[in-house]
Amino acid sequence: MKPRTSLAAASALMLVSLAVQIAAQGPPPQAPAPAPPPAGQAPAGQAPPAQAPAQAPGRGRGPATFPAQQRPPGDPAMIVRGQQIYAATCRACHGPDLRGGDMGGPNLLRSQLVLNDQNGELIQPVVLNGRQTPGMPAMPPLPLPPDDIKAVAAYIHSVAATSRGQGAPPPGSEVELNIVVGDPAAGKAYFAANCASCHSATGDLAGIASRASSPVDLQNTWVGGGGRGRGAAPGGPSRRETTATVTLASGEKVTGRLLRMDEFLVLIGLPDGTTRSFRRDGDVPKVEISDPLEGHKKLWQTLTDKDMHDVTAYLVTLK
Repeated sequence: MKPRTSLAAASALMLVSLAVQIAAQGPPPQAPAPAPPPAGQAPAGQAPPAQAPAQAPGRGRGPATFPAQQRPPGDPAMIVRGQQIYAATCRACHGPDLRGGDMGGPNLLRSQLVLNDQNGELIQPVVLNGRQTPGMPAMPPLPLPPDDIKAVAAYIHSVAATSRGQGAPPPGSEVELNIVVGDPAAGKAYFAANCASCHSATGDLAGIASRASSPVDLQNTWVGGGGRGRGAAPGGPSRRETTATVTLASGEKVTGRLLRMDEFLVLIGLPDGTTRSFRRDGDVPKVEISDPLEGHKKLWQTLTDKDMHDVTAYLVTLK
């Protein structure tokens, strides 16, 4: 038994001696921490960080939201050349401020095709081939050289870049449009055939050109039916309100301003400020509608641009 005890004691003594030596050595020395790399440089052994792409100048206020609509500023000389070409070939349809002209062209400041065009690549096929848009006048093909189309595109983009918001006019003085471009004689004939049953050039419309602030105001007034109606006293109530007369089974009639009418209900406003509603069942009770603008609403369905300008040219002579 003694030999085994001596062997165990010797092993324990060796383990204690090894532990003491390790403790005496202490932890291994730490290498000094490297200094941080300068701003914009990657640490040693690593790839440099990716740089964010530079923002292209945007349109309007601040950078453009959509990358497809970002573009660098155009060449000033090309923009001036494009403005001259636009004035000669595009202004009549798209207007002097690109928001649409007398010939019915669309607003270029709102056109998605124009907004996404970069250098005329989207505008050129439309100019060369024309375009037919439902509900709008057809655009005929224009045989312009490619460089001229690029110049026009540069001019359009330069105007859009100054826009205060989508579809808003560019800054600057307001452009005064001359809308008196029709034939007064043709307008007088149209008036006699379509308007004289309700209006008179020597009655309610006498001096209308002097009362209107401008030809634009005059045109908007007569097309929209903005007159006060025949026989209306100056300063009196407007006669443009749609009224309804409800005849009850008892024979009583109730007349007032029409507020609502459908298959089940008719609601009218009375002169004292109250309202009355009546349940409808087919044609009971009887309801008669008086709409002062009925003639104008029917006219809107057939009125052409030529008719409108002709009548305006006639009405501006009624001073």
